[in-house]
Amino acid sequence: MSKTSLAEIAKEMADIDIAILSTHTENGEIANRPMSNNGDVAYDGTSYYFAYEQTRTVSDIQRNPKVALGFSSEAGLFSKGIYVAVEGTAELIRDKAAFQQHWTSDLDKWFDHGIDTPGIVLIRVKANRITYWKGREEGQVAL
Repeated sequence: MSKTSLAEIAKEMADIDIAILSTHTENGEIANRPMSNNGDVAYDGTSYYFAYEQTRTVSDIQRNPKVALGFSSEAGLFSKGIYVAVEGTAELIRDKAAFQQHWTSDLDKWFDHGIDTPGIVLIRVKANRITYWKGREEGQVAL
């Protein structure tokens, strides 16, 4: 298995908006849901997602912060596409200054009062391990 740099993988991931966020439920099952990074795609090993406080996503993370993210780009006629699996640790952030750093106008359709919307939380996922597949190439990212 080859190793490549985070910068190389980040370049491949630049146009990927949706990730599948996987958490552990209270019953020990794995729950998956699509999450948008809202254009915050300059990947440096940390991802940010907004959610409502009362969601299962948040309660799962409070119980067990070990999460996984799955990313995939579209394969095309002249490109192989890339699949990226991230194992990481999630942190729940409730600081409006942090909200402001990661807020985009696209979020306004989901959160009526912007960063002042009651009950929102920012989920920060810090990668511990990143694995990728691109055509026949596969490897891990050197963190």
